[in-house]
Amino acid sequence: MDDAVPEILTTTCCVVGGGPAGLMAGVLLARQGVDVVVLEKHADFLRDFRGDTIHPSTTELMAELGWLEGFLRLPHTRVDRATVGLGGESVVVGRFDRLPVRCPFIAFMPQWDFLDFLADRGAELPAFRLMRSTPADGLLVEDGRCVGVTARNRAGAPVHVRAELVLATDGRDSVLREAAGLRPVASPSRMDVLWFRVPRVPGAEAPLFNAGDGAVVALNRGEYWQAALIIPAGQHDAMRRQGIEALRERVRGIAPVLAEGLASLESWDQVRLLRVRVDRLRRWWRPGILFLGDAAHAMSPAGGVGVNLAIQDAVAAANLLGPRLRGGGVRARDLARVQRRRAWPARVTQLFQLVLARRLVPGPGGGPPKPPLPVGLVRALPVLPHLAGRFIGLGLRPEHVRPRARARGRGPGRARGG
Repeated sequence: MDDAVPEILTTTCCVVGGGPAGLMAGVLLARQGVDVVVLEKHADFLRDFRGDTIHPSTTELMAELGWLEGFLRLPHTRVDRATVGLGGESVVVGRFDRLPVRCPFIAFMPQWDFLDFLADRGAELPAFRLMRSTPADGLLVEDGRCVGVTARNRAGAPVHVRAELVLATDGRDSVLREAAGLRPVASPSRMDVLWFRVPRVPGAEAPLFNAGDGAVVALNRGEYWQAALIIPAGQHDAMRRQGIEALRERVRGIAPVLAEGLASLESWDQVRLLRVRVDRLRRWWRPGILFLGDAAHAMSPAGGVGVNLAIQDAVAAANLLGPRLRGGGVRARDLARVQRRRAWPARVTQLFQLVLARRLVPGPGGGPPKPPLPVGLVRALPVLPHLAGRFIGLGLRPEHVRPRARARGRGPGRARGG
């Protein structure tokens, strides 16, 4: 197979990775008339326990694009305030209900539904092509400039996609990042997360964050709770050796509202470990390629901001690079401009997440987990939950779709074979 002659495709922009950043960037560029190919390594988007917290900054973009009605028809639950359960008492530490947006709430939506929605919007555009089961595995480089990517199609045959620009949105374990010679700078992580789901009793309610002998996040999915037990980094193997009943007992003690459904948690095979990593590239680009989302700045799950920051990256990139891709070509300084715009919001948010992690998982002798904001301070300063809601819900630099991309564009057609 390695001796096979590769299929050659030519496009204007090749997006690697069909996650939130990749699909959003691809659709926005295609709406501007830029020919786009998106390579997605999987056949579908059906993977559980992915980031699926859609913040007001993202729903506002849906409204700007004329998609809000269809978006809100997707299965989701709404939360207009973040609560902490502590010692039997619930305290509101974040409020979204007064944000100056059309949808002042967080929408908890399975990511596969959101990605299918974006892919469907792309399929309506002649300039957009999504190639599933086509993992990228390397870069095409000529005279020091990236001119495309190498990949394998669903049959395993080689494919070369030549492009004016590559957008690498292939996540925290980016293959292209290594191929480009870019190394992320990692911040030490104190915590890991154990994700699992348990049935929900109709009408049952629980604080978003529950603290006790550890910390549990409970996301209401309607028929079930998607729950996360936050543990000190590196403790997963020791906990597995204690057995599944020890896990059930620990969760039951922290979040009693989950107790009835915990009997369904019968095996560690039902628990997924997320090793939390916070890192960032000092430089997001090389000539011809730009990294966005987790490929540029891997986020902790704290605050549920990762999906939304990635989408903000995509909008900024489409706004700034779309006009260059339509005529004139993308220059190195154009790629650097995207990084300058998006790097500092990502970095400040990561610092916030690291501070939050120190509260959720204190060091040795540091006592039990602490809520995201000091309860006494919240009571003394009622404005704090509103400020926290604005920071989480809208971010430091919310992006908006430029008018050219709001109107559905006419593209030059599908990627061309060579």
